[in-house]
Amino acid sequence: MTSERYAKLLQVLDRRQPDLTVVMENVHKPHNLAAIARSCDAVGVPEIHAATNLDEVAMNIKASSGSEKWVDVKMHPDIRTVCDELHRRDFVVLAAHFDERAVDYRTVDYTGPTAVLVGQELDGLTEGAVDQADGSIIIPMMGMVQSLNVSVATALILFEARRQREAAGMYDSPRLEKAVYDRQLFEWAHPRVAEYCRERGLTYPQLDDEGEIIRESFCNRD
Repeated sequence: MTSERYAKLLQVLDRRQPDLTVVMENVHKPHNLAAIARSCDAVGVPEIHAATNLDEVAMNIKASSGSEKWVDVKMHPDIRTVCDELHRRDFVVLAAHFDERAVDYRTVDYTGPTAVLVGQELDGLTEGAVDQADGSIIIPMMGMVQSLNVSVATALILFEARRQREAAGMYDSPRLEKAVYDRQLFEWAHPRVAEYCRERGLTYPQLDDEGEIIRESFCNRD
């Protein structure tokens, strides 16, 4: 690995936002999955959630442009499961959905733990999903068409969240827990060794300041 590559990995991890995420309900088109994952990576979202009862969605995510290398996609059997999990972690869940409580997405504070809930390409969010949300947000439209592609809408919301978080200094220092940071760094820097360790139940060896494996920390394991 080059020093430039290792420095880039550190830079990306230093800016990850563990309390910002996206929840996708039955989003299944590969190009939309890929675009959402790329937008999440661009604003520092380390983990996103897919709630679906369609088995093929998992395969489509894994086939979508390699974005899963940088953004962890967690699968859930239904929307209640993921929203309950996020609420236990003190996330505010905001549905991208037009209803009587919907507000302009730019008026929302995204500097707290926030999950953006988006729906299927054709039908949007189900009523059950909207009921799980703490509020609704909309993107004001000036034309005849009153909706955007789900990946485009998600990107707009995420970049507003990034703008607010940058202004609040939330990208200025690492925010990932150290154990999570170190694990992700090793898996990105040495994916084959990481896979070898996982298959054998081994903890990851240590890295030196240049991102190389400290051989003694690997070879001296029981």
